[in-house]
Amino acid sequence: MKHIRVVLLATAALVATTLVSTGASAQAYPAKTVRIISTEPGGSLDLAARILAQGLTAAMGQTFIVENRPGAAGIIAVEALKAAPADGYSLGFYSSAFWITPLMQAVPYDPKDFQPVVLAVSSPNVVVVHPSLPVKNVKELIALVKSKPGEFSYGASSTGSGPHLAGELFKSMTKADIVRIPYKGGAPTVNDLLAGRLQFAFTVPGTVSPFLKSGKLRALAVTSRTPSALLPDLPTVAEVLPGFESATLQGMWAPAKVSKAIITKVNQESVKFLTRPDIKEKFLVAGTEVAAGTPEDFEATVKSEVAKMGPVIKAAGITVE
Repeated sequence: MKHIRVVLLATAALVATTLVSTGASAQAYPAKTVRIISTEPGGSLDLAARILAQGLTAAMGQTFIVENRPGAAGIIAVEALKAAPADGYSLGFYSSAFWITPLMQAVPYDPKDFQPVVLAVSSPNVVVVHPSLPVKNVKELIALVKSKPGEFSYGASSTGSGPHLAGELFKSMTKADIVRIPYKGGAPTVNDLLAGRLQFAFTVPGTVSPFLKSGKLRALAVTSRTPSALLPDLPTVAEVLPGFESATLQGMWAPAKVSKAIITKVNQESVKFLTRPDIKEKFLVAGTEVAAGTPEDFEATVKSEVAKMGPVIKAAGITVE
């Protein structure tokens, strides 16, 4: 009996020491510079990563730096995080392409090898038509394109992009026979729309805002689930097509084995920073909206999007090289 009591006391002491050690480790983090691995420099994703890095640097007392790893549609940046130690000192900042690309091509990583930290910002697309098209809302647009199968075309940027997937989701949910005209970016799409060579398009708000104000183009709706602060006067596509939602998301990830204590700490500081009124306004000016929440919220959003877009991508035969 005495021997058993000694063993039990030793086990309890070990558990207590482990708990204290784990707590101290979480409290000490970060004890050195943290790198946030992202993709190409200069774009909206890079801007969001750098704004968040500045906020975390001020809040957590250590430097958070953005390390750009461009190329291969973001795959190189993900591989860099995959190869990093799971100690919380290497994080990743990626867009929706991180979990959507594996639905369109073979990739050298599994999203399950990573865990979400915080969904930082989102950017919906907007449905825009040439003024000559006799429609004033999404309901009228659907009726028009379904009345003349195969006669209408929509424009969207590169294959697998947010605007392209929004268009394919629209086709899938409406069962409309419309033709996609691919473009290399938002600007060429808008140019052809302005010239009347396209009837309508899915594009990012910032690309078309000047033309909406001048009346050269007409916006019908945003593709986000709820109304967007970027275009507050517009309804959502979901008001006509319940369940429709398509937006480009940007957020932070970590290797799957990083401790939950560290994930929680980075998430909480990120949310505090992102939800400041001045920071929300800064992102709006940049063409995105703050979407801060818990890691669980982020995970649920990703699972929902994969479940929704997987069948759409497969049915449309969308692949990228």
